Amino acid sequence: MGSLRSVSSLLLTTAFLLAGHGLHMTFLPIRAAELGMSTFLVGLSGSAYFAGFLTGALVTPRIIANVGHIRSFTALMATFLCSFLLLSFYNGGVTWIAIRFVLGAAMCGAYTVIESWLTDQTDSRAHGRVLSIYTVVVLSSMALGQYLLNLTTNNPLHPFILVSLMVGCAIIPVSLTRSPAPAPVPATRFSFTKLYRRSHTAFAGALGSGLIMGSFWSLGAVYILALTHDPSFVPWFIAANILGGAVAQYPIGLASDRIDRRYVLTFLCLACACTAVGLSQATSTTALLWFSAAFGAAGNSLYAVSLAKAADNSKRDEFVMLGSSVLLLNALGASGGALVFGFTMRWLGNEALFISVGVSSLLVGLFTSLQPRGRTAVATEAQSEFVGTTSAMAPIALQQDPRANDDVENLFEKDQPPASDAQNPTSGCSMDLDASDKIRAC
Repeated sequence: MGSLRSVSSLLLTTAFLLAGHGLHMTFLPIRAAELGMSTFLVGLSGSAYFAGFLTGALVTPRIIANVGHIRSFTALMATFLCSFLLLSFYNGGVTWIAIRFVLGAAMCGAYTVIESWLTDQTDSRAHGRVLSIYTVVVLSSMALGQYLLNLTTNNPLHPFILVSLMVGCAIIPVSLTRSPAPAPVPATRFSFTKLYRRSHTAFAGALGSGLIMGSFWSLGAVYILALTHDPSFVPWFIAANILGGAVAQYPIGLASDRIDRRYVLTFLCLACACTAVGLSQATSTTALLWFSAAFGAAGNSLYAVSLAKAADNSKRDEFVMLGSSVLLLNALGASGGALVFGFTMRWLGNEALFISVGVSSLLVGLFTSLQPRGRTAVATEAQSEFVGTTSAMAPIALQQDPRANDDVENLFEKDQPPASDAQNPTSGCSMDLDASDKIRAC
């Protein structure tokens, strides 16, 4: 209980922030469609958001080191609010793309501040419990944000006001907290090459989860609005996806503790393919809600299982670096997916969205199913324990993960790689690989 009391203000900030975040992620594609933007432009703006998220993960630690946590959070939220409100004055074009990039960077920066503070204020023995509570707060707040959108149907400016209220309220608990600010955040360390060499399966799952769910977040609302012509139904459709993922994650996680995770990831990809095809054919609102929940159950679990697979193949002091690689690769896949599928919808029509997602899911599943068992394969009984999580986090959250207990302290004491890794001193990313990296990993 003591650990929860010490982070209660941060969890309250998270609830307000993620409610506003969930609302704005659904509202902006709807707004763009109502303004007459092409699906390609909507997809491009979604791609810019995830590119901004990726940039924010790399830049924010330096901002925090210069001005501290509270000032950084306040500045980032002020940037988010000003940028978001500017969108109410513009009807599309390059301005929307640039602003959505800034929104992504600011939101990732806010996550970084909150999650680093959570890690610092939580006893190491309570890391797993606090991370689970944080994940529940994130998912439930994002789902709540969908329902709040239906309160704003009378005036197109009301969503701008409500999102601003939620984000503004998020600033208050952090600004008034008595908890001491933590140490500066270590720079984000990642290596896509090392992740691929450690586990081809985790690499494919991370990229695939971003491709699948990034396209859903960027374009799913546009698809449903064009199909139903009912803006009030869109939030219910998105909320069903979030809740489906929240409910299914732990059963799928328990299964992945008992079954080779290659097979679990393959099954999830096949499930994504089947439910995506179902979404492309469904016309009734009931069928759309059920297929959305089923698609969310499979798609939202891909990231967590991929992270668990990366943990299986991590050395003792590598989890945070490889976990960061999984998260950033997910963002990269989301950015690329929004762009490619937005163009596909413009070229082939709205109905091509979930057909394309289904084909992509099938290809990722085929890749993971064909991976041979190599010398670095992990026996089922030796797999790391599954931890429920979501990609709506910054890399710093991985230090809260109980699987990172071996190297969290070293990361905060000094921002440098494990002794066994050679580093590029300017980028902070692993460049050279040891001999075991050259072994093909399943």
